[in-house]
Amino acid sequence: MAESGDYPFYSRRNCRNPLAFDSDLLSKAYKGRHMYMFSHVMNIVLGQKEDRKMLTGMYTVAAIFCRNCGHELGWKYVRAFDPSQRIKEGNFIVEKLKLVKEY
Repeated sequence: MAESGDYPFYSRRNCRNPLAFDSDLLSKAYKGRHMYMFSHVMNIVLGQKEDRKMLTGMYTVAAIFCRNCGHELGWKYVRAFDPSQRIKEGNFIVEKLKLVKEY
């Protein structure tokens, strides 16, 4: 990661596994500032897809886990049932408390 020159970046707070570049951050105010939304997350494992009802509608999501320590980090939006919410498809939601910003 260091050789990429794309600092700062976000890592898993406990194991320091690099997860996302600062340039991939879409929102720091997701779900009342407890979650961050990223366009891309790396070094993760996707869980099973499931349909989940949320405040803005029904979605197909997949849990995301740290590839290094296996801890659940959040989810990936796979599909939005409401066409007005399709902008979220392919994006990742990660719990803020599970991240640390590295420089």
